[in-house]
Amino acid sequence: MTGLLVAGTTSDAGKSVVTTGLCRAFARRGISVAPYKAQNMSNNSMVCVAADGTASEIGRAQWVQALAARVTPEPAMNPVLLKPGSDRRSHVVLMGHPAGDVSSCDWESGRRHLARAAHAAYDDLSARFEVVVAEGAGSPAEINLRAGDYVNMGLASHAGLPTVVVGDIDRGGVFAAMFGTVALLSAADQQLIAGFVVNKFRGDVDLLSPGLDSLERLTGRPVFGVLPWDSSLWLDSEDALDLDGRRGVHGGARKVAVVRLPRISNFTDLDALGLEPDLDVVFAASPRDLADADLVVLPGTRATISDLAWLHARGLGRAIIEHAKRGRPVLGICGGFQMLGQTIADPHGVEGEPGICVKGLGLLDVSTEFAVDKVLRLPVGTALGTPASGYEIHHGRITVGAGQPFLGGARDGLVFGTMWHGSLEGDELRRSFLAETLDLRPSAVSFPDARERRLDLLGDLVEEHLDVEALLDLAHGGAPSGLPVLPPGGAS
Repeated sequence: MTGLLVAGTTSDAGKSVVTTGLCRAFARRGISVAPYKAQNMSNNSMVCVAADGTASEIGRAQWVQALAARVTPEPAMNPVLLKPGSDRRSHVVLMGHPAGDVSSCDWESGRRHLARAAHAAYDDLSARFEVVVAEGAGSPAEINLRAGDYVNMGLASHAGLPTVVVGDIDRGGVFAAMFGTVALLSAADQQLIAGFVVNKFRGDVDLLSPGLDSLERLTGRPVFGVLPWDSSLWLDSEDALDLDGRRGVHGGARKVAVVRLPRISNFTDLDALGLEPDLDVVFAASPRDLADADLVVLPGTRATISDLAWLHARGLGRAIIEHAKRGRPVLGICGGFQMLGQTIADPHGVEGEPGICVKGLGLLDVSTEFAVDKVLRLPVGTALGTPASGYEIHHGRITVGAGQPFLGGARDGLVFGTMWHGSLEGDELRRSFLAETLDLRPSAVSFPDARERRLDLLGDLVEEHLDVEALLDLAHGGAPSGLPVLPPGGAS
C-alpha cells in the first residue's frame, strides 16, 4: 500500500493544513492522490453526490482536501463521521449515512465495527489511487485510547503507513511535544514514526536550527520542514476550536453577529461573509454582543432543542426578538431557521427523549418536526432574483404557513430562514442578500475563486517550505528500517 499518515502532537496542530497542502502538491505532479480521515469528530460536514445520484455526507475538511487533490469527494475519504450531540454521545455517520449513536461509556467496544469499515475504506482508496494522504485525529500519543484506535497508529499499523508528526510552534513547547509523542508510543508504533513538520512559525527559521538539530539527533528522525504562519491561510474547519479567530478580515463598517451555539454546526456557512470588505463577522455568546449588530445570524446546530434552551437561558432569544422588532435583519440557517419558527417537535427522539415539543422564537410562521430519516441533497433554485444553490443535511421537516418562500425556507420582512447550507458561497445570491438586508453595494469578491487561491497558496507554502520529494518517497517506500526506539514507551 502506498500512503502517508499525517499525525499531530495535539488537535488543531495543523494536520488538516499539511494534508491539504500535500494533496495539492502531489496533484500538481500529476499523481492520482486521495485524502482520507478514518474518523472525524465534527459538526461541519458536506454532501457528496455520486454518479448514480446517491447522496452521502462527509466531513467538510475531507471535502476541501478532495478539491485540493482535484478529485471527486466520496464517503470512503471520511468513512466515519461522529457528530457530537452532547458531551457524552455522538451521532454516527458511516460511509456517508446515519448509523446510530456512540457514547463515551462504550467508546472502545461500540466502535469495533466502525474500525473495520474505516480500514476497508482505506484499502479501497489505496487500490484506486496512487497515493493516499491520511490525516490522523487528536494525537497518536493518547495512549489511553490505543487499544481501540483506528485513526492514528491503529491505521498506520493496519496499512504499514509511515507517519509524520506535525507540531504547532505557536502554542509553545513544540520540541517537547514532538519528542514526547514518539517516546510514549510502543516500540512497534515508534517504528512507523518517520519524522516531523513544524507548523505556524513566525520569524527567522535560522533561530530554530539548534532545536531542529537536537530533535533530529535525539529521535533519529528528520524534520521535513517548517511551515510559516500565514494570516491569509483560512481553510474550511472541521471543528469549533478556531471560532475565536474567524472574523471578517477587513474590519468593515457593518457588524454581522453569529450566535455561537454550544453545538454549532456548518459555521463555514459564514466564511463568504468574512471575505466581504464592508463586513466584520464576529461570534456572539451574550445579548451585549448583539446590541450593535447590523445583521444577526443563527447558524446550524446538531442539537436544536437544547441549543434553543441555551439561547433562552443566556437572554439571547429575547435579544434576537428585539433586534428583529427594531427592523434589523435576522438570518437563520437550518437549525437556526427552525429556532425562528413557532414550534419544534421531536416525536421519535432524534435529538433526545421522544415526544418533546418546544416553542420557537416566533419570528417566522414555521413549524418543525424531526423525522428519523436524514435529508441529504444539493438543491438549486432562485432567490432574490438570482440563481442559488446549497446543500441540505437535516432531520427536520418544515411546514411553512404565512410568509414568502426563501431557499427551502421562509421570509417575513427582514427575517430570513433557509434550510440550505452554503448558499452564501454563491456570489450573486450573497450580493443580492446583502443589498436587500444591509443596503450594501455589490463587491467584487468571488468566494469560489478565493477558496481556490487559498488552496494554491497552501500548495505553494508546502512546495517552498517542506521537502515534498522526500515525503513522496516516504509515501512510496514506507518508514525507514531501524529507526531508534525511545524510552519509556519503547521499553514496554
